[in-house]
Amino acid sequence: MATDSILITGSSGTIGTALAEALLDEGYEVIGVDSRPNRWSDTVDERTHVADLANKSALDELSESPDRIVHLAANARVHHLVENPALAKENLDTTYNTLEYARRTDTDLVFSSSREVYGNTGKIIYDETDTYVDECESPYTASKIGGEALVKSYEKCYGIETSIVRFSNVYGKYDASNRVIPLFIAQADRGDDLTVYGEHKVLDFTYLDDCVSGIIKLHSRFNKATGSTFNIASGQGTSLVEVAELIADSVNPDVDVHTEPNRTGEVGRYVADISKAEKILNYDPSYDVQTGLEAAIDWYLSRPELFETILD
Repeated sequence: MATDSILITGSSGTIGTALAEALLDEGYEVIGVDSRPNRWSDTVDERTHVADLANKSALDELSESPDRIVHLAANARVHHLVENPALAKENLDTTYNTLEYARRTDTDLVFSSSREVYGNTGKIIYDETDTYVDECESPYTASKIGGEALVKSYEKCYGIETSIVRFSNVYGKYDASNRVIPLFIAQADRGDDLTVYGEHKVLDFTYLDDCVSGIIKLHSRFNKATGSTFNIASGQGTSLVEVAELIADSVNPDVDVHTEPNRTGEVGRYVADISKAEKILNYDPSYDVQTGLEAAIDWYLSRPELFETILD
C-alpha cells in the first residue's frame, strides 16, 4: 500500500464520508477533520476531529501526521456564495491553512476543485486546459481558481507533491442539503412542482461512487498523477430538465416541471472531457444518469426524515 494514512478535510460531507468509508474498507488509516461531527457514519465520526479549518492552527492539534491529505472542505454552494461572498474568502483561508500544514509536515496533497472554474465560454465539452480567469462567474468560482493557484504555488515554491481533481455535480447519498437532486426528490415526494433554473442547462452529473473511485485511483497512481489536474466526472451531458423529469417520473408522475432563467453565477453548459483521467488513472465511471438517479432516489425514499431538512 503506497499510502497508509490519509487525512480527509471535510470528512463529514457527502464526498468525505463516502471516501472515508471506501478507504477504510481498503485498509487505509483515515483521519477526518470537519467543522461538525459526522451524522452518517459512526465509524467515520470516531475518526473525525471537529475543528474549524479557518483557524490556522486547527490541524496542528492532530496527534498524528498523515501520509497524504485530501482537501475536500469548502463552502460549496455556488448560489450561497453569490449571496454571501465572505464564504469564498473562508474557502481560500481554509485552503491556505491546509497547505501550510502540508508544508510544515512535508505531506502530499490532493485538492478538490470544481467544473465551475471553466466558466461560460460557449463551449460544451471541456478538457483540463480550458480555464480562463476572465470567465470567472461567481465568488465560489474565484475561490476554486484561487485555491488551484495556491496549490500550484506551494508545489513549485516548496516542493509539495500535489494533484488537483475537478468534480462536477456529484450526487448520491449522504447529502441533506437543498442541492438540486436531493431538493427535486424531496419536492416530488411532497407533491410540489419542480423548477429548473436554465431551460437549456446541460451538466455532467457524477454519481458519488464514481467520484470516490476516481480519488482512490488517483491515490494508487499518485506517482503518475502528481503535478497534474484531472476531470473526475461522468463524461456525459444531461439537461437539467431531463434530470427533473426523470425524478418526477420515478417519485411522483403527477408533478410538473417548470423552467426559469439561469441564476447569476451558475455555469449553463458543461460536459467533462475525462480522457486524461481514463488514460493516466484508469478511471472508468460505472453509472450513467439513469442508474445513478435510481440509486439516489432509492436511498432518499428510504430516509424520508431527511426531506424536512432539505426543504427547510
